[in-house]
Amino acid sequence: MKTIVSHPTSNQVNRAMTYGLNEAQLLHSFHTSVACFPNDFLDRLGNLKPFKEIKKRKFESSLQSCTYSHPYKELMRMALPKLGLDRLTRNEKAPFSIWSVYQNFDKKVASRLSKDVKNGAQAIYAYEDGAYHSFVEAKKLGLSCFYDQPIGYWRAAQRMFQEEREKWPEWEKTMPGVHNSKEKLLNKDNELKLADCVFAASTFTANTLKEYPGKIKQIKVIPFGFPEIYKEKEFRPIKQNQKLKLLFVGGLSQRKGIANLFTAVNKFSKHVSLTVVGRKPNNDCDALNQELSKHNYIPSLPFNDILELMREHDIFVFPSLFEGFGLVITEAMSQGLPVITTANTAGGDLIDHGKNGWLVEPGSTEALEIIFADLIQNPAQILPVAQEAMKTAQGRQWSVYAEEVNDAIANFKQ
Repeated sequence: MKTIVSHPTSNQVNRAMTYGLNEAQLLHSFHTSVACFPNDFLDRLGNLKPFKEIKKRKFESSLQSCTYSHPYKELMRMALPKLGLDRLTRNEKAPFSIWSVYQNFDKKVASRLSKDVKNGAQAIYAYEDGAYHSFVEAKKLGLSCFYDQPIGYWRAAQRMFQEEREKWPEWEKTMPGVHNSKEKLLNKDNELKLADCVFAASTFTANTLKEYPGKIKQIKVIPFGFPEIYKEKEFRPIKQNQKLKLLFVGGLSQRKGIANLFTAVNKFSKHVSLTVVGRKPNNDCDALNQELSKHNYIPSLPFNDILELMREHDIFVFPSLFEGFGLVITEAMSQGLPVITTANTAGGDLIDHGKNGWLVEPGSTEALEIIFADLIQNPAQILPVAQEAMKTAQGRQWSVYAEEVNDAIANFKQ
């Protein structure tokens, strides 16, 4: 089934899938906002410091002949904050906000679909917030509509945030909730209504869609792939009474379970050390600021430096309450770092408790304390779990994810 792929900003997941479809000769065309290719004008422009962000939108030359870009709005969104004009990008109604970029892009793709159909397109694969206008036009033209749900459904998110506000009022300022406009939320629901098949990266994400008030025709759960494993990893046993080096990487919101994490770690401060990498949502949460002062806090690091930091630690802790997947889990496992996480991430699909990682109940401080106590008392169990984590990563590289998406699209039936 020849498929149009549409993603306004693209990312690692979208690239893996698009390259996979192209290799399998299932890709009709690829639409994105900004795209540069080896040695083209934008690629050379990206060599200049003010424009280096463009390099993040670089694609393999194999896609160049079938890629259509719609760059104006996105280039403005990228440039205006650097010129001190972030008021034009900051909120949803701003003319160059991310929402404005997505809507404009979606309409541009929709306007071209009739040409794509004449040239053999049979389906379109689009992403949350950027699919509605394309799907409306696709239905008129008889195209199948594939929809990517990148994170749990918004009604489930609202319910979770309210529950956490009641449990942790002192952490409320890290919990922004869902402050999207009614228009944007309705847009999400209309996209789901039009989708012939929804692709979710985790069972948790698929389960949150049960709170959608309408009917979803089909859901495919296809977990993402792992980065290339670190082949030079030296696995060393952890000695009794040796402090366990814990690492957390992610946004510093209670959506990630950080209040539970800090509370549990503080109970075992003599036996563990904690490094935290992630940006604060604001500087207004006293509880967060106080906790970060007790631990090794790094606001941000380049990706390769994060991978190196992962290799220097014993356990990655990611007790998130609400994810679509949680790529940091796969990144940690690819470096031979075993993970403690919840089933509300990719953990429910990728981790066999006690074999290649550990699963704890979402939102449970007690569950974290129990697993910490067990690992402190029995550190010998960490080494074999770390080795199994890396084996899991090696067995599910990005090519496996791409092949599974290819198969789902090639064999799709209404």
